Amino acid sequence: MLARIFNLAWMVATVCAAIAAEPPRYIFYFIGDGMGMAQAMAAEAYLHTVKHSTEPLLMMQFPVASVATTYSASSPVTDSAAAGTALATGSKTRNGMLGMDADTVSVSSIARELSDKGYGVALVTSVPPDDATPGAFYAHVPSRKLYYEIGCQAAESGYDFIAGSNLRGLKDKHGNPTDLADRFAANNVSIAHGLEELAALPAGKALLLNPTDIDYHQIHFTIDSVAGALTLPDMTRAAIDRLALNGRDRFFMMVEGGNIDYGGHANDGGTVIKEVVNFNQALRLAYDFYLAHPDETLILVTADHETGGLGLGNNSLGYNLNLSLIDHQRISKDSFAEYCRSIARSRRIFDWEDMQEFLTANLGLWTAIPVTPEQEAELMAQFEASFKDRNSKNNETLYNSFNSFTEAVYKVIDSATGLGWTSNAHTAGLVPVYAIGCGAELFAPLNDNTDLPAKLRRIVAGE
Repeated sequence: MLARIFNLAWMVATVCAAIAAEPPRYIFYFIGDGMGMAQAMAAEAYLHTVKHSTEPLLMMQFPVASVATTYSASSPVTDSAAAGTALATGSKTRNGMLGMDADTVSVSSIARELSDKGYGVALVTSVPPDDATPGAFYAHVPSRKLYYEIGCQAAESGYDFIAGSNLRGLKDKHGNPTDLADRFAANNVSIAHGLEELAALPAGKALLLNPTDIDYHQIHFTIDSVAGALTLPDMTRAAIDRLALNGRDRFFMMVEGGNIDYGGHANDGGTVIKEVVNFNQALRLAYDFYLAHPDETLILVTADHETGGLGLGNNSLGYNLNLSLIDHQRISKDSFAEYCRSIARSRRIFDWEDMQEFLTANLGLWTAIPVTPEQEAELMAQFEASFKDRNSKNNETLYNSFNSFTEAVYKVIDSATGLGWTSNAHTAGLVPVYAIGCGAELFAPLNDNTDLPAKLRRIVAGE
């Protein structure tokens, strides 16, 4: 299979070189939020050693495999707004700014430019579509936190399809509804909550959000298996279908695996790996499209930054990894933290034996995952501090807060799997760049994140 992909890619590259004046009609831009080299390698190692896959991760089979630097205009460690702006527009900016350069001047995204050229545009993300990465493709604001303003610009973008979990600008800071939904309607954008509602819509511009009974910041983690929740592959397929329904014979599609970043901020290795695998499943839909249109399609895969400082290998396991243990993890760290908070809110008596039973059933502790006497003593001490004495010291991360007991539980898991972390934030690590299709060879050398849209512009111009 791998040799067949390379042979096909070589033939396509030859054809594209011969017709360089003809730009690709279909461009897929996949962004794994927080997906550094280690996140990709962790998913690859999991598929190889646990699932016994005979092929590498799909993106690793692409003929172009390179890396990119990610620093922002204000720091060696970028935030998602500055990184998203770089990937969307080719301009460096300061952390926190969206769709503007470092001097607060609006800059145009590749999506906007292609839309103006008659391409259909679809933006898909597993987090809110007013978040930093998707927002960089249509918004121009000095702060990524201006959700209402970002939402208004989404409504006015004219793009065919935008999909994500929810729009935070639909309510003000007091929880009252804003006029944002009316702004979408005024711009002839239909809002669908869930895939069933989307399927019932006629051709036209559409915004896809979580089903109304799933009120959550993102679409839910793959590992949590929430019934009825949107998935990144489903949204990617819906985007392709919507562009076809709208009669688009040329399009640009950005697909963001935002939950990779959420898992990284939590230092939740099992969740991160399952999200990268899910991202890979969405990518396969684009690859299947490429196989049907090999001389007209470009797929570019990268990340905005690395999150968590993930390392593969720790002092507990030495030269080994035991990633099979993550299949015994049936709940994300975020969901476990909420479970712990629900116990505290209920005020019911919850004994150590009750917690042991939950940890065994949902995380595999004491069965698949060994727990040493020293680790169990630490878990019991943190359980007492968190649920009996109520004096736990919380670890506040970008998206959640984890009590000391939750932190101790997941450190036991990391010790057993062989994963390690340096941060609950972003790092300055290199991120991968993979490409296949017309113009893919341009991405082969070392890239800066600003180079990617610049090279896309060259490819579209037939240079």
